[in-house]
Amino acid sequence: MSTTATTVGLAERYAELRVKDPTLRIRNAATTLGVSEAELVNTDTTGAVKRLKPRFTEILAHVPSLGRVMALTRNDDVVHERKGVYLNPSLDKGPVGLFVGADIDLRMFLDKWAFAFAVAEQGRDSDRHSLQFFDKQGNAIHKIYLVEESDRAAYDRLVAAFVDPQAAGDLAIEPAPAPRPELPDARVDVEAFRKAWLALEDTHDFHRMLRDHRVSRTQALRLAPPPDRAVPVEPAAFRAVITAAAQRQVPIMVFVGNPGNIQIHTGTVNKVMDARGWFNVLDPDFNLHVREEALTQCWVVRKPTRDGLVTALECYNDAREQLVQLFGKRKPGIHELEEWRSLIAEVEQAHRIA
Repeated sequence: MSTTATTVGLAERYAELRVKDPTLRIRNAATTLGVSEAELVNTDTTGAVKRLKPRFTEILAHVPSLGRVMALTRNDDVVHERKGVYLNPSLDKGPVGLFVGADIDLRMFLDKWAFAFAVAEQGRDSDRHSLQFFDKQGNAIHKIYLVEESDRAAYDRLVAAFVDPQAAGDLAIEPAPAPRPELPDARVDVEAFRKAWLALEDTHDFHRMLRDHRVSRTQALRLAPPPDRAVPVEPAAFRAVITAAAQRQVPIMVFVGNPGNIQIHTGTVNKVMDARGWFNVLDPDFNLHVREEALTQCWVVRKPTRDGLVTALECYNDAREQLVQLFGKRKPGIHELEEWRSLIAEVEQAHRIA
């Protein structure tokens, strides 16, 4: 079968699925059809979707010109949406790109990015325009949606500059790499690992420590220095922390990511509610949607830094993939908020797993 026929056939199946369930989201449709989200985006034949050249750093360098937008990063079970302006880009320092602003705060692992699209979707009142980025497996990495205050003319110029007139047919989707097997605990030098943990001076060095000692993230938490550097807590701890932070107006940091991007909200949260099996924060500039049943492991984690201990709640799924992290608001050179430490200690006491 030709690539065009393959794409057309998928488009027909997708259209039939949408007739049966008009409210079905594209990510769920992709799962139902056994394909990637990017492949479904690529089935459009109306001109509403334009494939862009995969010149990601150049595209991202133009994004600040859009003005105020909504940034969306998600994994299978947590969605992070933040409105603001893309500021202070750092896109020329290898595979890691940054935007560091009070509103939009991103850590982008650009070697994972593979496809880009400009998408016009029918909304309730008007079309929604976005830039959408996907990895080599066709999974969504990051999306940028125009809002009422966005500069639509700048968006049109960006799309015109990067549209790929040669792109046609199927995407070159790659199979997901096999997960790296975890080193048996018995082969880990636990004493050396714990010594390295206690010697940390910056939270950003944690990943290097894991790599140096060849341990996975959840394995590191199991083997952490006693008695309290990593404490397992019930998954209900996540809801408890968010709810208490909202009630007490403790400013927090919410990290949500996937292999290609991490998106961070810093500030208070306010409106907390349940809807259709998801636990949500629904504030004017920040929305968070969490499928709580996917949170199968949660840990209170404490890491030493030059500024004292930094405490986080880290949540994982049953595949040991990190879904969301919570910290108290902080910056280098500033000690962790005492209000955050008190809050997390209370939740830890209430939800600690014996």
